[in-house]
Amino acid sequence: MTDATSPITVGELLVRCLQLEGVDFMCGILDGAHIPFVRHTDAYGIRYVNTRHEEAAAHVAEAYTRLTHRPAVVIGNPGPGGANALAGLTSAQGEGHPVVAIACTRRPAVNSPDRGGAWQATDLVAMARPITKYSALISRADRVPDLVRAAFRAATVGRPGPAFLAVPDELLNEEIDPGSLRLTPAARNRVLNVGGGDPALIAAAAERLAGAERPFLFAGKGVLWSEASGAFMELSDHLAAATSTTLGARGVVPEDHPRYFHIADGAALRAVRADADVVLVVGARLGEYDGWGMPPAWGDPEHQHTIQIDADPLSIGLNRPVDQAIVADARAGLEALTAEVKARCGPRAEMAGAPRYAAIHEETVAAAAPHVLAEASVGVNPGQAVMALREAFPRDAVVVADGGNTTLWAVALNPVYRPDSFLYSVKMGYLGTGLPFAIGAQLAAPQRCVYLITGDGAFGFNAMELETARSAGAAVISVVMVDDGWGMERTAHRFSGVPESEAHGTELSSGVRYDDLARALGCHGEYVESVDALAPAVERSRASGLPAVIHVRVDPELNANPIGYEQFRATRAY
Repeated sequence: MTDATSPITVGELLVRCLQLEGVDFMCGILDGAHIPFVRHTDAYGIRYVNTRHEEAAAHVAEAYTRLTHRPAVVIGNPGPGGANALAGLTSAQGEGHPVVAIACTRRPAVNSPDRGGAWQATDLVAMARPITKYSALISRADRVPDLVRAAFRAATVGRPGPAFLAVPDELLNEEIDPGSLRLTPAARNRVLNVGGGDPALIAAAAERLAGAERPFLFAGKGVLWSEASGAFMELSDHLAAATSTTLGARGVVPEDHPRYFHIADGAALRAVRADADVVLVVGARLGEYDGWGMPPAWGDPEHQHTIQIDADPLSIGLNRPVDQAIVADARAGLEALTAEVKARCGPRAEMAGAPRYAAIHEETVAAAAPHVLAEASVGVNPGQAVMALREAFPRDAVVVADGGNTTLWAVALNPVYRPDSFLYSVKMGYLGTGLPFAIGAQLAAPQRCVYLITGDGAFGFNAMELETARSAGAAVISVVMVDDGWGMERTAHRFSGVPESEAHGTELSSGVRYDDLARALGCHGEYVESVDALAPAVERSRASGLPAVIHVRVDPELNANPIGYEQFRATRAY
């Protein structure tokens, strides 16, 4: 690290600005243009990890932000590398992850305007604008701190999301006096916490909740970002309130909690939502998987009192009309609300309507039983494989889901028990995120076990990131459910009544061994054809200390009839 008053290069200045914003992780693919920049990362406490593809790097950074609750950085070279990173940023935009992408551009002499035929000359700034909260070109050395602050302010304030900065390659080697610049930490540059909300609005909301007979509390990812799971559960416990979460916020409530209603338990969840007299939504926009917060997935907002707490004013009332809007940090808002509720009513003993909801739940379990109990003709029943995996991993393990039908099995049959323990591309359904997500999660939480449940189609998108996992020391376990095809596409054809002869593009080459691929890349590999063999394979994989791939042969016919497929289709029809 250079003395704070000595002239430094713009590359080092950029790294110093990232450190001030709290960045400690960066990934991507190194280009010669990045040398004046990346060479300084160690000195400023920023770990750099080289990946095999910039799109995958963006997903690694996404998962890192999810578990650390801090922004992360992805880098790309001029032209194709930057464009690859932008593909990954579409996921960060959809999922609400504060990833800041930094790409070099060619020097202005050939790039501004484009002289025609310039090598790797691409208008990445314009390309990034529709998929980011902020996109800008750093054209002058003295503007670096201002533009970095602007990018991180956009990425982190309100609903999180990606930002993009481009910097001409020749600029990174210029020298500048840092003493002439404003270099201040994040706390002085942007809002880190919007507080607990207007006390009068909090008091009015508490009055409603204290008087509710059937309160329903619903958590989104905003609860995870603000580390508010404990506050959410404290309020729920005091009111004996029914709870649920968005798909992305699974883990806010332990999924074996008696008052938790699972997203896959559709009938019971619809019933409890319809019965509620007061609804509290915290840190959620109520998107498509949530039935837009409207009937038939929810009760009529004209007859249910709705309170919404969110750090982003633009997310309040977006899809469901609200009666009380509270702009607040999820944790601070919940803590203030709970204190006011406790001042108005004592703790309640039981949830209203519990026997009715339990009976509906049992009907759902009975309907699911044929899927889970079916005997496999080839390999393993995928539902049984998922349940065996849950038993083989610790309660606090991080599970990542990727794929089509494989994700349906994983969501329904792999319960999540603690916050920041479930990663899936909820908004985008972005295939190939699984392995990069798992790597990012493992690097963010090296003390925790991380496993991926993925289909063979989805795994193929970024399988070479196994080498990244090995070189970075991320001993993730990838369980590849292999049916030699695009399972959800097979299901869609059958659901639509398309004859097998017209079901084009649903097959993958048979005989591909993903465990062999893992071994070829210096990782551990296992091949499994029975449920009984799965737990020992997991044990050997964990003992290896290496990234591992467990190739699980699943029955293609059973996998083409997954649990929850009709609910998945119906949800998207609202």
